[in-house]
Amino acid sequence: MENIIKAIQEATIEIRHLIETGDTGKSENQNSTGDTQLKLDIASDIIIENHFKKLSNVKAIVSEEQEHIVPVNENGEFLIAYDPLDGSSLVDVNLSVGSIYGIYKNEFSGKNIVASVYVVFGPRVELVYCDGKTVKMYRLQDGVFNYIQDIKLKEKGNLKAPGSTQQCWHDHHKVMVDGFFEDGYRLRYSGGMVPDLHQILLKGGGLFSYPSTSDLPKGKLRQLFEVFPFALTYKCAGGGAIDGHQDLLLVETTHIHDTTPCFFGSNNEINKVLEVYEPHATK
Repeated sequence: MENIIKAIQEATIEIRHLIETGDTGKSENQNSTGDTQLKLDIASDIIIENHFKKLSNVKAIVSEEQEHIVPVNENGEFLIAYDPLDGSSLVDVNLSVGSIYGIYKNEFSGKNIVASVYVVFGPRVELVYCDGKTVKMYRLQDGVFNYIQDIKLKEKGNLKAPGSTQQCWHDHHKVMVDGFFEDGYRLRYSGGMVPDLHQILLKGGGLFSYPSTSDLPKGKLRQLFEVFPFALTYKCAGGGAIDGHQDLLLVETTHIHDTTPCFFGSNNEINKVLEVYEPHATK
């Protein structure tokens, strides 16, 4: 695992330089879900793939920007799913973006994730590593990632990051979100999954939601590249991660680009989601 983390660190330094100097324009390509790829997405993807292909303990990799699983070493132990530059459309307006990595064994599924990493490219570059037990944050300082702190959520927070198109929210979800704000929760939503979830973790708690909606019944965020890595992180930080009804790591994956509704937060907020959503569970 140590060499995987080292490869991510090296790729992060290269991507940071790319963000500072690269072309933020659109390419002529689309990814598997029909989103137009930015040139930064493609370049970041290439950087990460090149680093992972050097590792003998990596069996296969899959990127959000690619259609298929890429074999690396048939005798490798780990499978890695990654989003090379989540929120890349925010780069041209100088907002924070990130990279997300899920490290799996045996097969790509929530029950088989063993570690996760995410990186925040903001005023400072921070890397958060979850080994399945603890969550540790490192900061890039003079070309080296230095340990800063362990991350632990409080039982209750006061931040709310409500994603998706509000016009398409189901009534019970809207009532729940309004209820949080009536209880004094503060809105913190940039449109970047990584910085929004990072803020909730560092500020001690709250709720990030990207629910099922009338236009996207299965949500928008991708299981392997975005949802499962953060689910592991939040659970190991003492919080919760659910699809509205069950633990996100129990959600079944039938295709590498499957999506799912998702809620990440401290325990008080997750219990509130379960309370609101239980009457609407599919029987």
